[in-house]
Amino acid sequence: MTNKDVNKVTPHVSRIIKIETCPTCYGKATLTYHFGCSEGKQGYIRIMANSGGGLFSDEWIKLSDIQAALDIAPLPVTSFSLIKLFIGKSVNTPGFLLAVLKQEGLVKLLEGKIRGYEKLDPAPFMLELDKLISSDVNLKPESAPTIKKNLTNTPT
Repeated sequence: MTNKDVNKVTPHVSRIIKIETCPTCYGKATLTYHFGCSEGKQGYIRIMANSGGGLFSDEWIKLSDIQAALDIAPLPVTSFSLIKLFIGKSVNTPGFLLAVLKQEGLVKLLEGKIRGYEKLDPAPFMLELDKLISSDVNLKPESAPTIKKNLTNTPT
């Protein structure tokens, strides 16, 4: 899977179904992220805001692509395993995504490691997400804090 294979076009996310915040992996800033879904019930995620100084890309990433990247990632899982998911220009974004995955219970920090994670069973997370996708939840991004600092999603 390469950057060119993933996200060739901007997906049409029809609804935002969850808006949350979490600390970055090092706890120096707070991230705001969105989960969205398409009309075809496909789940997506994007980083929307960062209270710290790090730039990021706010492109939507398909959850199935994230799961596929985690499935083939060597242990320990690091942000490097996620870098190919992004077309955007920031190297911070995979690390921010890893912080979100930790918050959502999809990965956990390996004992004794500061940068190494292990993949967890996605079933509980997917059950919650499927409920949101099946519901009529449709959140507005304006309800997110205004801690935005991002790069435009411009494929090169």
